[in-house]
Amino acid sequence: MMQEMISGMINTLMGTIMSNQIHVPVLEPLIKLLAQLPVGGFMVSLLFWKAFFAALICPGFATVGILLLFFPWIERKLCGRIQWRVGPNEIVWWLGGIIQLLADTIRFMFQEVIVHRDAHRPYYLQFPFLTFIPTLLPLLFIPAGSIVAIRTPYAIQIILALVCLFPLFILGLGWASNSRFAFIGTVREAFMYFAYEIAFIVAILAMIILYGTSDLVAINNTGTWGILLNPVAAFVFFVGAAMATSRLPFEIAEADQELAAGPHVEYSGIGFGLIYVLCYEKAYVLAGLMTVLFLGGGSGPALPGLGELSGLIWFLVKTLIVMTTLFVLRVIYPRYRLDQALSIGWSSLLSLALVAVVISLGVFMIGGGAI
Repeated sequence: MMQEMISGMINTLMGTIMSNQIHVPVLEPLIKLLAQLPVGGFMVSLLFWKAFFAALICPGFATVGILLLFFPWIERKLCGRIQWRVGPNEIVWWLGGIIQLLADTIRFMFQEVIVHRDAHRPYYLQFPFLTFIPTLLPLLFIPAGSIVAIRTPYAIQIILALVCLFPLFILGLGWASNSRFAFIGTVREAFMYFAYEIAFIVAILAMIILYGTSDLVAINNTGTWGILLNPVAAFVFFVGAAMATSRLPFEIAEADQELAAGPHVEYSGIGFGLIYVLCYEKAYVLAGLMTVLFLGGGSGPALPGLGELSGLIWFLVKTLIVMTTLFVLRVIYPRYRLDQALSIGWSSLLSLALVAVVISLGVFMIGGGAI
């Protein structure tokens, strides 16, 4: 009886996996060849199962890992080119300085983690690792073309709930440090989050009204570029994303001239390394969400032979363009003062977000319903 039950569960699982596979015509001969191996069929089916592929490969863990490896170098090179800065050229110059990333990684991995005597030790050590949980979870609900780990009609609401958890962990970093300088950075961070989150959420609400659904897969399938229908909402979302990632010109809580490193001024080693890459993770999540809401998601000309991977590639291209634009802001605009940023969030940005809602309602009524 037990064997029959286990066999039935395995068959049900295999049926679920086989019914939701990624279709890639150019790889079908290779897939059929691998399927003839003893365990090859199961492994290939598992790898091309949409839910598993989305969580582990793209837009999930593997893609995030690759971006964290290379995007700091890309950002440095791009910003250096824009500002005509040569920078250090003694670190294997013929490799374009990419070996500096290896040096940084080794330093973060093996540098001593110093816990000063006034810190709340258990929380001080845990918070850098806990920040990854809410940062990676939204990727389960963001579709890369037709590939998504979890499809739900409440995808946007769940992503917003997870995104709004980011500040709690950042504030926890400053509290656990138990340092006056970290505390000042923490208070600034709290002010910033209150300033942009309401306008940010209202701008997304405008797009929910426009599309008539919170299902990101359904929004992606429309292929509509929301930025053309409601550019005001797109602008508010983009500025809110810049504030959320604490990048210049909104790098107020981490202003090194004043606070050294804001809430995480006391961290070193792997703890600081995890906090350092957190802004890149947040930027990737928010850029992916902007791609689906405003840039047509994975829509684009079909790439021959790639099947559903075509939409995935277009999604990645658009997301990387949004990320690059976010990071290029640092070489164009100077840092705002805290009062200036708060004024932007509570007055200009919030007013524009309300205008975006009005635009969406107008498009909804003129069009006779959602698009």
